[in-house]
Amino acid sequence: MVASLLLPSPSSNRMGKVCLHMHSNQLQKSIMCLSVHIQNKGSNSKLYMIPGGAISCRRMFRPLTVVGSLELDGTHLGNQSSSSVWGRNNIQGSTKLLDNSRDTLEEPSDFERQLGELFDKVKTMIKMGNKKDAINLLQANYEAVKEQMDAGARGIEEAAMLDIIALGYMAIGKLKRVGSLLDLLNEVIDGLKDDEPLLDSILTHMGSMYSSLGKFEKSVLAYRRSLGISESEYGKSSTFLVVPLLGMAKVLGSMGRATQAVSVYRRVITILELSKGAESRDLVVPLLSLGNLLIKEGRAMDAESPFLRILNIYKKLYGENDGRVGMAMSSLARVQCAKGNADEAIQLYRDAIHILKDSKYMPLDDNIMERMRIELAQVLHIVGRGNEGRELLGECLFIAEKYKGKEHPSLVPHLVNLATSYSNSKNFVEAERLLRRSLQIMMKTVDSDDQSITFPMLNLAVTLHNLHQYAEAEELALEVLRIREKAFGKESIPVGEALDCLVSIQTKLEKDDTELLEHLKRVLAIQERKFGHESEEVMMTLEKVIFFLDKLGMRDEKFPLRRRLSLLRTKYENMVRY
Repeated sequence: MVASLLLPSPSSNRMGKVCLHMHSNQLQKSIMCLSVHIQNKGSNSKLYMIPGGAISCRRMFRPLTVVGSLELDGTHLGNQSSSSVWGRNNIQGSTKLLDNSRDTLEEPSDFERQLGELFDKVKTMIKMGNKKDAINLLQANYEAVKEQMDAGARGIEEAAMLDIIALGYMAIGKLKRVGSLLDLLNEVIDGLKDDEPLLDSILTHMGSMYSSLGKFEKSVLAYRRSLGISESEYGKSSTFLVVPLLGMAKVLGSMGRATQAVSVYRRVITILELSKGAESRDLVVPLLSLGNLLIKEGRAMDAESPFLRILNIYKKLYGENDGRVGMAMSSLARVQCAKGNADEAIQLYRDAIHILKDSKYMPLDDNIMERMRIELAQVLHIVGRGNEGRELLGECLFIAEKYKGKEHPSLVPHLVNLATSYSNSKNFVEAERLLRRSLQIMMKTVDSDDQSITFPMLNLAVTLHNLHQYAEAEELALEVLRIREKAFGKESIPVGEALDCLVSIQTKLEKDDTELLEHLKRVLAIQERKFGHESEEVMMTLEKVIFFLDKLGMRDEKFPLRRRLSLLRTKYENMVRY
């Protein structure tokens, strides 16, 4: 059974994790392990309506914004939208999109400016917390364009307006509304010829929005049509292709079509090398995306080259001690982890954190620095340097207390992480203190039946089990089981984890063996459905089931399971050997 350090942005990723081993279970929905392999107010806003016949020029400034930013190790490389949707495309360094404005083209029309003003107005309202006003503004404009469409107008003006409205709802988070607007927008653009101005840009936005909605096939279709338009007019090596190509590559990666995604990223890199030079900062975004995808696909050797290029670009442009160099080092550290080079990874992490601190590139409590410290702590624990790792986890807790206060919910992951480390070193008394504190904070923050409370609660139950306080441990485990069955369903993985813990505790309390066997059979069935009949989790539970079958004298049930277990052990021994 495994418990892992909590990261700032938790997600589920079971395979290839570096975790701290202790007597505890891992709640997949609540924790995220390092994915590496270490070897050994009132609405009074102006409405922006569509001016009739506003578009007169063939080509104007185009929207080169992608909703849903590219990411590096969880770090956003750009805002979800630029200051003007129809303005310049800015991808500069590690924070903006490609600087590729069409300075030689005509100035934007009044129509474009009004669309940009509308989107800026919506963004400002959202930033100020006036989502209701933003929705009212978008709805009023939707009603205006819908009235024109009902009267028979279905041209590029209507398409552009629907696009802006959809982007606005996307920024607000009204995804269902975005979906219905995209369906309507599709009806309009299907009737438009490819030579319509702004159409390729609208299609790029659609590709991004479809991607955010998880509609990847539709996203690819939108990107392909956008690329076809731009390729036809500007050629296949134009930098105007970069943003839709990046969007398409990201979607292909999300669809599991990694080979195609890698090919698209490499095409973007080639385009930028030809136009900007081999050491341009504009190369950072595609290099990052390519490197991250290669790591995800288990191709650590291939991933090293793009990350090294990024590091060298930043060093040449900004010097050895710039914060961007530190960011690049942390990415390269992950590559070294994936290659199994723990010592190199540790040094890179330490150098990265040192540079970021000295350069004051970001606040000490920034989620990115927090994540680096936790990842470094994980690797240190894996290589047997738990004391050093624990110092980093203590630093995370101290910083969170200083900037957020000692009762803030954001302290809970740090308290649990530190407790995990102490448990790993068999200091269960200190682990208990930290877990009780984390549970007290959560009880003040969330409802008593909220599933998030079960993670520190289950960890506390395990810790009390190790302290031989079985009665309280059982009480907590039963409460975890009740909450999780209600939250996730009786056949879910979180329920299986709670049952497994409960069996260990109730065994010490000498509860009825028949009841314990039934609990384990439930765990086995859950794991078989989730992980497969030949998974390591299933193998471990089979051992427990066989133990109780033998104890109860149920030989007829025991022997086929014992043979199954033997075959699984042989399989995993061969995997380790080769």
